[in-house]
Amino acid sequence: MKLVSYLVEKNALLGIYIAGKIWPLQALDPTLPDNMHDFLTGGELIIAKALKLDAMLKEGHDLGSPVLETEVTLMAPVPYPTSCRDGYAFRQHVAAARRNRGVPMIPEFDEYPIFYFTNHNSIIGPGDIICMPDHFQKLDFELEAAIVIGKKGRNIKAEDADAYIAGYMIMNDMSARTLQMEEMLLNLGPAKGKDFSTVIGPYFVTPDELEPYRIAPKKGHTGNSYDLNMKCWVNGVLVSEGSVGDMDWTFAEIVERCAYGTDIWPGDVIGSGTVGTGCFLELNGTGLLNNKDYKPQWLLDGDVVEMEITGLGRLINTIKKDPSDFSILALKKHLATPIPSGQ
Repeated sequence: MKLVSYLVEKNALLGIYIAGKIWPLQALDPTLPDNMHDFLTGGELIIAKALKLDAMLKEGHDLGSPVLETEVTLMAPVPYPTSCRDGYAFRQHVAAARRNRGVPMIPEFDEYPIFYFTNHNSIIGPGDIICMPDHFQKLDFELEAAIVIGKKGRNIKAEDADAYIAGYMIMNDMSARTLQMEEMLLNLGPAKGKDFSTVIGPYFVTPDELEPYRIAPKKGHTGNSYDLNMKCWVNGVLVSEGSVGDMDWTFAEIVERCAYGTDIWPGDVIGSGTVGTGCFLELNGTGLLNNKDYKPQWLLDGDVVEMEITGLGRLINTIKKDPSDFSILALKKHLATPIPSGQ
């Protein structure tokens, strides 16, 4: 089943999506919610009812008139997540990024999955990505997949964690690299390098739709894995390609770590981390390593970023510059007399 959150005359609704058509969920069954938050917190009975309606629609039952995707504005499928974390699951990306910086692969990567919290209030869906001037200092995309938690849990073992995943989406973890690198010199972040926009969409896809693509996880790992091709185009040019199946750490293992000693909640969004070749930071580094005359590329005002993952749809965004000239990179303070450490 694919679900979409969409706007009709400024009203946000939830619907079942099939081949360009959307059936409002509450119109199909008045006992079902009309928004993703209530859908996810409503429990497994709500999801089961929606799955039954989806099956009936696919069988050709007349359950009312749909609206066309082209007649509405799609939002992020989960417009208001309860939280948003991003993982670091692709060894290829991590190894390439470290190689490009001239540092060895960090052995701890293979010991445990990690994640960071990003700004769940900056989630957006298809459409424009509004960026401030400082964001254009090495503005980057990051090609990822993401999961949505469907039920509350705590101290979940990896072998049980897939049962907590309600759906899958494409994620573009937008990154302002100059801000990110500046902050992380202080060993904290990424903060302002990430918190302005995280893009998810266009659909929320339930696990049953991905069963034909399920494969075994990598050796020594636990949880579901899926061979889903991942691609990203910038202005129509293919710049990145990989597979969700290349994840070294599974989503189940990431959920296990996320839920250790704390609650995860319905509506929590968790990203996979960047696939190998899945951002300009990595691509530029590899290009310069192989050719000193390589010309680095970053996202510019007006660029169109398209991401596609098998079974999860195509997420399309246009980069737009905010008219403001406000810069936090210009707000650095310089003390006349440095403060001694420890004071």
